[in-house]
Amino acid sequence: MSRKNKPFLEGIEIESVAAEGNALAHVEGKVLFVQHVIPEDVVDVQVSKIRKAYMEGYMVNLVKPSPHRIKPFCEHYGTCGGCKWQPLPYSMQLEYKQQQVADQLIRIGHLSIPEIAPILASQKTEQYRNKLEYTFSEKRWIERGEDLDSLTEVDRLGLGFHVSGYFDKVLDINKCYLQKEPSNEIRNFVRKYSIEKGLSFYNLREQHGFLRTMIVRTSSTGEVMLIMVFGHEEQKNRIELLDSIKDNFHNITSLYYVINTKCNDTINDLDCVLYYGSECIIEQMEELKFKIGPKSFYQTNSEQAYRLYSVVRDFALNTKADVPLEPGLSQESEKKPIIYDLYTGTGTIALFLSKYAEKVVGIEYVPEAIEDAKINAKVNGIDNSEFFAGDMKDVLNADFISEHGHPDLVILDPPRAGIHPDVAKVLMDAAPSRIIYVSCNPASQARDLAIFSSIYQIVAVQPVDMFPHTHHVENVVSLMRIPINQ
Repeated sequence: MSRKNKPFLEGIEIESVAAEGNALAHVEGKVLFVQHVIPEDVVDVQVSKIRKAYMEGYMVNLVKPSPHRIKPFCEHYGTCGGCKWQPLPYSMQLEYKQQQVADQLIRIGHLSIPEIAPILASQKTEQYRNKLEYTFSEKRWIERGEDLDSLTEVDRLGLGFHVSGYFDKVLDINKCYLQKEPSNEIRNFVRKYSIEKGLSFYNLREQHGFLRTMIVRTSSTGEVMLIMVFGHEEQKNRIELLDSIKDNFHNITSLYYVINTKCNDTINDLDCVLYYGSECIIEQMEELKFKIGPKSFYQTNSEQAYRLYSVVRDFALNTKADVPLEPGLSQESEKKPIIYDLYTGTGTIALFLSKYAEKVVGIEYVPEAIEDAKINAKVNGIDNSEFFAGDMKDVLNADFISEHGHPDLVILDPPRAGIHPDVAKVLMDAAPSRIIYVSCNPASQARDLAIFSSIYQIVAVQPVDMFPHTHHVENVVSLMRIPINQ
């Protein structure tokens, strides 16, 4: 069915928020998903997709704005794929995220849960990210009102973010509110310099071009890392560009470059070459320091990461759960527990809890992250940690537990897909006294918690907002093993 044959719906009242930052309404008994609208908006909608159970569409006219609607703060709102909830007041964003957690755990997981603690709001709703990746494109997204035929090849160049739903379309960004300066200043300088020097921007569809992506990392300690990714080597142009960046931005403390000739943008399997400055930037959390390299994983909202890890610690210490832990994690305990931190990343949670443990054992798929974890342990003088790289379902087994000690407490912080069934089985067999499950996807978390529910009870639930103006929410659940005689 062509678009001209799809219905145009007038005067649709938006009812609620939905998945992936969309909102929903009902039309003749069928669900309608719409982008860039909020509850109580009345809109005209052009339907773009029709399925048996639902339709998708986009707003053509805002007939009557919701009484809650506020003006988006970013000039790129509506085209850029991020920050879709800008018209929604932050207090309402938090309400919907809180409800999302409850719906997923109760409706999908069919779980028995205690009262969910109020979501922890982000202390910053702008400039809260410590990492952004920008993409170069020789054929940027053409915005409404622009005449494509009148644009020169130079006018078509762009440096910014992918447009939602298009792998090969990049929106040229003037100012992004997600990261503090010098993020915008660096990006705009690199774009201007590259255009003036005639450097080729990447063609994402045909996979060619010199300038491919750039990654800006900032830290709470004020340090800045820039990683320039090139589609192929042009030594003279590369050196001149990097030198120009170095000379114009003295606040860049680490400058790297990568040559990426692959068909994807990941750099984890590529050499990151230090061109100038320190090999890492430093994040600090209480007395702990974490070295962040070009490939390191670290929660992208530094301040909320500290609050998130503090929740994990509170749950482990029972300051937010009424059920006693066996054994206790307090520093005064005669016997300190063995803690497993699964999907440990660079070991941040493991090291954060290390002083309460006999030892901490971290497992992570990415070898470079495990090397970072070992370095971070050494930097902080922590000698009761062990870190292992490999696929979780292959590493974590009965022999591993026999060799490294039976866990009293397990921390789970998996990717969005959740944990593998084999991992769940090993944990059920090991039956640690406590499990604390950190998730960026309450749906997969609910599915996994349902598996544990036969021998564990949920004793505390705490949502944490890491990403304002998006539908994403982090959730922490504390589980206690049910006594055998209960």
